[in-house]
Amino acid sequence: MAEYFASAARGLEQLVEAELRTFGITELKISGTGVQFEASEEQAYRCCLWSRYASRIMRQLSSFALHDAMDLYLAANYIHWEEWFTPEQLFLVHCSGTNEVINNSQFGALKVKDAIVDRFNSKCGKRPNVDRQNADVRIVLHIHRDQGALFLDLVGEPLHQRGYRDVQGVAPIKENLAAAIVQRANWQDGPLIDPMCGSGTLLIEALLQKADIAPGFYREHYLLENLQSFTASVWQPLCQEVNARAEAGKAACQVQLFGYDIDPMMVKMARRNVQNAGLAKWITIEQGDAQVLQNPVPDSPAGLILSNPPYGERLEEVPALTSLFSALGQQLKSQFPSWRVALLSSAVELLDYLRLRSDKQYKFANGPLDCTLKLYQLSDTPVVVTEQRYAQDFINRLQKNQKRLSKWLKREQLECYRLYDADLPEYNMAVDCYQNYWVIQEYRAPKTIDAKKASQRLFDAVTGIVASGLADADKVIVKKRERQQGRNQYQKIDEQKNRLVIQEYGAQLYVNLRDYLDTGLFLDHRNMRRWLAEHSQGKRVLNLFAYTGSASVHAALGGASRVTTVDMSKTYLNWAMDNFRLNHLTISQHEFVRADCLKWLEQDDPRQYDLIFLDPPTFSNSKKMEGVFDVQRDHVTLIGQAMKRLSEDGTLVFSNNKRQFKLDEQALTTAGFQWQNMSAQSLPEDFARNKAIHQCWLIRHIQAQ
Repeated sequence: MAEYFASAARGLEQLVEAELRTFGITELKISGTGVQFEASEEQAYRCCLWSRYASRIMRQLSSFALHDAMDLYLAANYIHWEEWFTPEQLFLVHCSGTNEVINNSQFGALKVKDAIVDRFNSKCGKRPNVDRQNADVRIVLHIHRDQGALFLDLVGEPLHQRGYRDVQGVAPIKENLAAAIVQRANWQDGPLIDPMCGSGTLLIEALLQKADIAPGFYREHYLLENLQSFTASVWQPLCQEVNARAEAGKAACQVQLFGYDIDPMMVKMARRNVQNAGLAKWITIEQGDAQVLQNPVPDSPAGLILSNPPYGERLEEVPALTSLFSALGQQLKSQFPSWRVALLSSAVELLDYLRLRSDKQYKFANGPLDCTLKLYQLSDTPVVVTEQRYAQDFINRLQKNQKRLSKWLKREQLECYRLYDADLPEYNMAVDCYQNYWVIQEYRAPKTIDAKKASQRLFDAVTGIVASGLADADKVIVKKRERQQGRNQYQKIDEQKNRLVIQEYGAQLYVNLRDYLDTGLFLDHRNMRRWLAEHSQGKRVLNLFAYTGSASVHAALGGASRVTTVDMSKTYLNWAMDNFRLNHLTISQHEFVRADCLKWLEQDDPRQYDLIFLDPPTFSNSKKMEGVFDVQRDHVTLIGQAMKRLSEDGTLVFSNNKRQFKLDEQALTTAGFQWQNMSAQSLPEDFARNKAIHQCWLIRHIQAQ
C-alpha cells in the first residue's frame, strides 16, 4: 500500500471521499483541498480511470518539515528519482503554496528541480531536461505553513478534461463539477432537460453516470504510463473493464435527455461535443428560449430540470436575467408538474425570481465563484402563474415622477433626464432616461444595510421596471456607483463602443450608456450648458476639465469665436472632437488641448478668454496629475489661476459637486473678485429634489464693474 492524494475543488471533497470508498479504499481522510488515502497500485489506477469528481490523483513520495531552503533541497535530493524515471525523459516541477521561507512558488519549484538534476548527475552521470509543455513526468511540491510534501502526478491533464469536449462556450463549467451537480441532483429515472445547456456538459456527464461510462473512457494517455514503476499487466485489464462496462451500459440505457440554448453557436458546440462523446442517440440538442420552455415529453413520468444558467456576473446583465428567471419559473410551474429542478448559480438572488421554495442546497466553487446548487420539487398540479409585482412602491414613485415631469419634458423637448434619485431610502439608486434607454446607477449601500438585501432590492427594482412595461429588458442598463476619487468616476468598465446621439437645446451629443461608469453627459449641468450657449456670441471661451466637451459644443453653437477645450484624457478629447463633428463645427476653428488643467493654468500664457467654464473634480490623485487636488482646500488657488486668463470684463463660471462645499468668500474678495451664486438657477427641474447635486457661481473681476 502507498500514500496518495486526490485533489478536489472546494465543495467536491466529500464526493471524492465517498467515491474512493466505492473503489475499496478504507484508509482515507479529507485534508485541505482533497483527500489523502492509502491504496494498492490497482486501486490507484482505478481512481485515475473512474474518479468523476477529483482533479488529480498523485502518489506521495515524501513529507518533511520545511524551515529553510536547504530542507527543501535535501528532501527532494533524498528521493530515488532514478527509480521513477530516466535521464532521457522530460520532467516538470509545479509548486503550490508558499510560506515565510519559500515565499515564491517559482523559487520552490526551482529548488526541487536543482535537487533532482543533482541527484541524476551523481547517480547516473547525466541529467533529465525540463519541458513545461510536453513533460513525461510531472512532480508537485505542496507547501503548507512549515510542512512540505512531494508528489508524482499520475494523470497529467486534469481529470476534468475528459477528452470529449473540444469546443466550449465563454464560461464553461468543468466536467467534474458538472458530475457533482448531477450526483447531488440525484437523477434516477425519467427524462432530463437542461434549458440553458451551453456546450452540453451537464447532459453528457449525466449520461456518463447513467450508462456506467468511466470519465477516463475518452482519455488517450496518463502520465502514470511513463513511470518506471508502471505495471501494464495491472493497467490493461482495468482499461478493458472500462470499455466493456461502457458498451454494456449504453446497450441497457433507456433514458432521454434534452438540451436547449438560445444561442445557435452554443447549440452547434453542444451537438459536436455530444457527437464526440458518442451519445447522440440519447441526447437531443435544439435551439430554444428558456423563457418559453415547453415539456417535450408531457406523457412521460416526471423528470429533472438541471441547469447551470447565466450568473449575471456583470450588472448590465441583470435586467435580462431577472426577466429570464421570472419567466422560467412560470414555465416550470405550468409545464412540469411533479418534476424536480436543480439549478446552480453564484447569484442566489436570481434564483429567487423563480418563485419556488428550495428543499435542499449545496455549496460549490465554480472557479473563483462561490456557487449554490438549489434543489426544488414542483407541485403535482400545474400552476397558472398570476402576474408578479416587484418593488411596487419604487415603481409607483417612478410613475409619479414621470407624470410630474411630463409637461416640462415636452416643453423643453428633452431626450434625457433624471427620473429618480434615491427618493425612497430602501431603493438607493438613481434612474436616468436616455430616449427609450434606462440607466440605473446603484449607490453603495451603507454598512448598516445588509449587502444581500440591498442586492435583492436592486434586482427587484430592475425586474419591476421591465415587468411594469416602463422599459424593455434590453434597454435597461445597470451600473454600480461608489464613492470615486478624481476621475475614477469616468473609468472605463467595458469596450463595446455603444454610442447614442441625443438632442439637447439644439445640440447633438454622443452618449455612451454601457462602456463607462458615466455616460459622457452630466445631466445636472444642462441649464449651465444652455446659459453658455446664450452668452458665448463672439466670445473667446475656455472649458477646463472639459470631459467630453458638451459645454464646448454649446458654446460653439452659441457663436463663440473660438473655444479652447482642455482635458488630460485623450479618450475624452477625441470624444469632444467627435461631438464637434456631429454638430458640423469646424475643428480647426477651435482648440483641443490634452493637459493637466492645473499645470496648464500655471504656464505663462498671455491669451485671454471672455468666458471660462470651470468644473473641477471634487478630489483627484490621478497618476496623470502631480500631487493631490481637493476642491475645498484648493479652490481659491485654482480660481485665482483661472482668473488670470479671464479678460477684464469676462465671466468665470465655477461649479463643483462636493456636498457641503463652502466658497471662501473672504479670500476671493481679498483677491479682487466678486461672485454671484447661480446654484438655484443652474438646477434643472429633474434635479429639483437634490439641491446638493452641485453648486455654481459666476465670478468676475471687481474692477470690471
